[in-house]
Amino acid sequence: MTTRPGRLAVVHPDAATVASATAARLLLLLLDGQATHRPLHVGLTGGTVGIRTLREVATSPLRDAVDWTGVHLWWGDERFLPTGHPDRNETQAREALLEALPIPAGNIHAMPAADAPGIATPEDSAEAYATELGSFAAEHEPGDDAGPAVPTFDVLLLGMGPDGHVASLFPGHEALTVVDRTVVGVHGSPKPPPERVSLTWPVIEAALEVWLVVAGADKAEAAARGLAGDDIVSTPAAGALGRRRTLWLLDVEAASQVPSAD
Repeated sequence: MTTRPGRLAVVHPDAATVASATAARLLLLLLDGQATHRPLHVGLTGGTVGIRTLREVATSPLRDAVDWTGVHLWWGDERFLPTGHPDRNETQAREALLEALPIPAGNIHAMPAADAPGIATPEDSAEAYATELGSFAAEHEPGDDAGPAVPTFDVLLLGMGPDGHVASLFPGHEALTVVDRTVVGVHGSPKPPPERVSLTWPVIEAALEVWLVVAGADKAEAAARGLAGDDIVSTPAAGALGRRRTLWLLDVEAASQVPSAD
């Protein structure tokens, strides 16, 4: 069994600082990573703090130090809605950051929208995205545990809902048990819209680093459960563990129920 590093909580004063600090961490990770390997693969998240983080990246003086031609951007989940819909994570990310970046269009890997050619269901989108991920899959030496057919994510950013969900993996939902695919169509989401597309556990667990970006008092109880290693059926965020590092980037309110290290 592979041993993974434990969860590390970093607490910031407020949501604005969480976003600005996470943006700085991300840019420094990209700069350091480009000194050793290319391309770099990053999984983006939506949500209020996730999109605010992207806005902070867009305005950071470090932004232009990154060679964006060597960065590939992906998503952990997406709402199954038409292209350009304001609720799509892709739409919000483009407005917050991507339109300002000198990044090749082919390096932006959005989950297929509900009106994309040949896409009629969340399953269609999931299958197409799985194929896209597979085309960038990391190579493995003979005898190594090959893992899922996905690129090696240098970092996967995830938000968390008040119920403890990450990506579109909700407590008690059948999508939690999917391990034979890298991407799954989600129906009956308890959070609108009901149809979504999400990465599955094998992909999340294959990321080198997983960062959970969480702010707000309504997330406090779930954050405490997740950091304590609760069962993923009740708190999916507890299962979000990177191979090298797992960071919980919290504001004071979200961390208010986390026991002190003292």
